[in-house]
Amino acid sequence: MKSSNILNLFLGIGLIISTGCQTDDVQKLETRKWTLTWSDEFEGEKNQAPDPQKWTYDIGTGQNGWGNGEFQTYTQRPENVGLDGSGNLVITALNQPFGGANFSSARLKTEGLFTQKYGRFEARIKTPYGPGIWPAFWMLGENINEVRWPLCGEIDIMELRGQAPNTMYGTIHGPGYSGGNSVGKSYSLLNDRFDKNFYVYAIEWDEDKIDFFVNDYLYQRITKEDVPGEWVYDQPFFMILNIAVGGNFVGFPTTQTPFPQKMEVDYVRVYKKTN
Repeated sequence: MKSSNILNLFLGIGLIISTGCQTDDVQKLETRKWTLTWSDEFEGEKNQAPDPQKWTYDIGTGQNGWGNGEFQTYTQRPENVGLDGSGNLVITALNQPFGGANFSSARLKTEGLFTQKYGRFEARIKTPYGPGIWPAFWMLGENINEVRWPLCGEIDIMELRGQAPNTMYGTIHGPGYSGGNSVGKSYSLLNDRFDKNFYVYAIEWDEDKIDFFVNDYLYQRITKEDVPGEWVYDQPFFMILNIAVGGNFVGFPTTQTPFPQKMEVDYVRVYKKTN
């Protein structure tokens, strides 16, 4: 059963912010009215592949040019990606050599199938955990093949270091503020972990700012004035879901990293503002 917005809001009770705490005034958002423009509820038979009219894949290793020192091969094999028959997409990272790498996983994207400029982008996700595990829900500008990264812009709605499963990050990358110089903040749970339950990760994006939410709690607002370079968030972006194994952000898996690792996605929904 898909959760309602009321349930999502209720689940947000008890969350805290680890850095960049916003004042109560920031929570007093203007009234917004949203119209659903795209969604995937991941309904289907167990082991069925995701809808090919909505998702495509990055295939291969970091040698393809889009890696971050990661250690997996991305595939579209049913061992790495499929529906669970209960309304969830499951991405699975395996500690098994494949395609020239020691691990395998999956990276889904809507590139070439769906993009949108501005609006609300959200997903309800249960994350994996463990040292060297790097789950993410993020976006790239549709002009990436023309101008390359980071000139295309990147919005990380959620990424997490598996060795610190109580803290997630919301970040943007662009010309002059990418990689270790990106703009963003972290958000932490008190006496809880993101891998224990589903949480709704979202952004609300317009021409002047990007707001970041966990379970409808606004924990960060990034405006044009906050960016030490060009604001490149004025074009359509596509969405990405993946689990990376290892990489610059998380380091190498250890003997304390259990496998297989699974990221469960209940839904992905996109809205446009109608007022």
